[in-house]
Amino acid sequence: MHVPDGFIDAPTSAVTAVVAAGALAVSLRGARRELDERTAPLAGLVAAFIFAVQMLNFPVAAGTSGHLLGGALAAILVGPYTAVLCVSVVLLMQGVLFADGGLTALGVNITDMAIVTTVVSYAVFRGLLAVLPRKRRTVTVASFVAALVSVPAAAVAFTLIYAVGGTTDVSIGKVATAMIGVHLLIGIGEAVITALTVGAVIAVRPDLVHGARGLQQRLRLRVNGELVDAPAPTAPVAARTSRRTLWVTGLVTSLVLAGFVSFYASANPDGLEKVAHDKGIDKKAEKHATADSPLADYGVRDIADARLSGGLAGVIGVGVTIVAGSAVFWALRRRRSDDVSPVSTGI
Repeated sequence: MHVPDGFIDAPTSAVTAVVAAGALAVSLRGARRELDERTAPLAGLVAAFIFAVQMLNFPVAAGTSGHLLGGALAAILVGPYTAVLCVSVVLLMQGVLFADGGLTALGVNITDMAIVTTVVSYAVFRGLLAVLPRKRRTVTVASFVAALVSVPAAAVAFTLIYAVGGTTDVSIGKVATAMIGVHLLIGIGEAVITALTVGAVIAVRPDLVHGARGLQQRLRLRVNGELVDAPAPTAPVAARTSRRTLWVTGLVTSLVLAGFVSFYASANPDGLEKVAHDKGIDKKAEKHATADSPLADYGVRDIADARLSGGLAGVIGVGVTIVAGSAVFWALRRRRSDDVSPVSTGI
């Protein structure tokens, strides 16, 4: 769903850029509350993992493919504010280095793929946790539904943006029907990937999953005829794996997915590309500003072997994304530490 340059007119692109900038400013402040020394490294890893999995287009129907958007996955693992930043880092790396998603359309893409997916999915996720039994399995089920809903929600958001600032004269009804229809199918793939990933992390380190915090209900005892909360256990539950092991495993998985598995991804156009071609939305598409990048189209220039070129580009992308993301999240964590330090509080 990466929107190229030329799909949306300049005024609308400018407005979405302002919306995106405002949301990023709010997210920077919110992420300082979500991140600590345990979760900051995970946030950088989540961004790299999303980058890697977005290279794995899966077939959905009639010559169309889809890929992970990642808003739901990031929101559940590291929190909604941090999730907006994770997906935005990925979109920035893709636009600048790989010519994927227009630079003038960056505000559109952040609004659609980072903000809308995160807000919608996390609202659905928290709503389901409020009514379902408070168990670990509930988190996995809720993550599946939240991710499923987030993708057609992004399709609706794109349709609304296109209705306001589309550069071609195409019936909005046709655009909406095509976009929502194909992205409902893509949403199933998004839901499966999200649920499997959240389930895997929560199985080994539930304490690191933002959406699973406070999951267990406190035991209640009847004392003198009244129900009271039992004291919390003093000994923490032992983690099944260390944070370092989880981080290394996640990084290796991301590198393998981007560097090797991506070669076998579907070559069919994704949902937006297919709809744009079929409905004529792409008539005024513009050449990408970084089309001459040595990594454009997820290949390394001057390397003739397609497998090696694509794999090396994927590995570079994962590396750059995890470095950029980790730098942002570590800076936010340090800022939080400074805010709560004895000096800053006057103690």
